[in-house]
Amino acid sequence: MTDLVGLLGFLIPVGIVLLLFLSGVRIVNEYQNGVVFRLGRYVGLKRAGFRWLIPFVERMVIIDLRTVARDVPPQDVITRDNVSVKVSAVVYFRVIQADKAVLQVEDYLYATSQLAQTTLRAILGQVELDQLLSERDRVNRDIQRVLDAHTGPWGIKVSNVEVKHIDLPLEMQRAIARQAEAERERRAKIIAAEGEHQAAEKLAMAAEVLSQNPATLQLRYLQTLVEITTGGNHTILPIPLDILRAVGAMRGGVDTSEEHRGNGHPHDEDDRPGSGLS
Repeated sequence: MTDLVGLLGFLIPVGIVLLLFLSGVRIVNEYQNGVVFRLGRYVGLKRAGFRWLIPFVERMVIIDLRTVARDVPPQDVITRDNVSVKVSAVVYFRVIQADKAVLQVEDYLYATSQLAQTTLRAILGQVELDQLLSERDRVNRDIQRVLDAHTGPWGIKVSNVEVKHIDLPLEMQRAIARQAEAERERRAKIIAAEGEHQAAEKLAMAAEVLSQNPATLQLRYLQTLVEITTGGNHTILPIPLDILRAVGAMRGGVDTSEEHRGNGHPHDEDDRPGSGLS
């Protein structure tokens, strides 16, 4: 009986010490840091591994160091050119100084999310709608730079901000569609005009070459006849160009002689004997 009492007297203190020891054991993962407080006072950081704290004296707050992606809810934004849009985004950030994330801000996740919303509205209010749609990378960098400057004292690094969705009013969508259609029509007309200009230059060059060699003109004439008869039932009687030229010259000569006779007929009548005044 005495031995049992002695054994219990030994085991109870050992159990209490072991329980106190185990209650102070902490495991810190590789992607975490532990911020240690001793009697409410910050005393340092605990890195990854097996850690032991003084029970009832020390307390440790675990901070995750991995990159966090937080959605920014759709925000009503009025752009610089007074267009009302709804814009949503996503923010990527991580804690680089765990002690500041605990000591400088109450809830760094909530604070960063709220700051992202206000910064998004402030930055997008300074740009026009066309810049928001066409220069999104620059807008993202501006938001990221402002956010990073404000969250730096909290030990938080904002690595990237991406504008995810832009919800335009229906009237603005129609206006943008009309503008895009007008731009496409303008480009089509310019391209067609440039094509006509280049074709006219080439035709002038071709005409100059053909005029220097009559044989090439004959070949071009025959090729044109072949192109006309392609793809249809046509019967064409080709006439040599020499005959056409001869006919044209003869018709020009006849017209000239008739005009000459017509102009000279009254004079002939006046020149006949007896036709004059006596």
